[in-house]
Amino acid sequence: MKKENKLKLILKAIFTDMFIWVYISGSVSFLINHWFEVTIPGLHIVIYGSVVGVILMICGISVGRKMFLSTKRINKKWYKTFWGWSVVLILFITFIVGWILVEVNPYKFFTKFTNTSGIMSGIFNPNLDILIVSLTALAETIYLALLATIFAIPFAFILSFFAARNLMPKTLIGNLVYIIIRTFATVFRSIEAIVWAIIFSVWVGIGPFAGMLALMIHSIAALTKLYSEQIENIDYGPVEAIKATGANTLQIWVFGVIPQIISPFLAFTIYRWDINVRMATIVGFVGGGGIGLLLLQQQQLLRWHNVGMIIWLIAVVVWIMDMVSAKVREKLRGM
Repeated sequence: MKKENKLKLILKAIFTDMFIWVYISGSVSFLINHWFEVTIPGLHIVIYGSVVGVILMICGISVGRKMFLSTKRINKKWYKTFWGWSVVLILFITFIVGWILVEVNPYKFFTKFTNTSGIMSGIFNPNLDILIVSLTALAETIYLALLATIFAIPFAFILSFFAARNLMPKTLIGNLVYIIIRTFATVFRSIEAIVWAIIFSVWVGIGPFAGMLALMIHSIAALTKLYSEQIENIDYGPVEAIKATGANTLQIWVFGVIPQIISPFLAFTIYRWDINVRMATIVGFVGGGGIGLLLLQQQQLLRWHNVGMIIWLIAVVVWIMDMVSAKVREKLRGM
């Protein structure tokens, strides 16, 4: 068993070093191509990075060895080690590549601020004539987020029990169910709500219903992850005690698990509604309805004073909800 664990650690260290040096090689290749217009074949980058990673691993001076196989306690400062400078190199190259890819331009930032004169004027001189229309759209946004959260709760609640490692049996079916639900939660959460809104805008048409469906799907995935992680952190003592009485799986969940998770579940749910209200504004930009759609329309018409009114309303409502939800979550944690 120890040999198997040792082999796993060695493989992790090797693949980590190979990945690190393929990444460094690829980043350097990108910089060379950007500055000197010299292209290095991708296969060469992979081979070179892999070979360097393996050699450094064998020599015992790599990041992978430090992460997974560091057994000797050597009192050396990081800047006196090769792995320490390797980390510095990774961070430095990542910063340079990021700067180039994002096209960071401080000169434009400090010299082109006059381009925002229209919107800045609108923000500080909002048009109160559209207050009623904006409040109506804002109410639609709040209810959109509320229903998305409410509809997501039962799905996420049930799925979270099957996505908790400590509750699923270590059998083929148990592991398969756990992996499928965890994968579902990860994939659907990684797809942003704005993408779901585009899909549902085509599916059911432009409007708040499309926005609600988009937020619901994203909320199910996000809450499943949050709920399941909370379940994995419960005190297993009550569960073992109930299991010892001969209780079935459902009884164990109802009497041993649920009483421990009600308060944190409520806190997570309120926090999710808070997030959904903010996301609902962005979802409106792609046809999800609510105040986001109104904001997009006014911005396209260059009615900056109307845009200013909408921005102030959004800011005020988000601030109020943030304060209220924080207070409620604080009370729930103390229960």
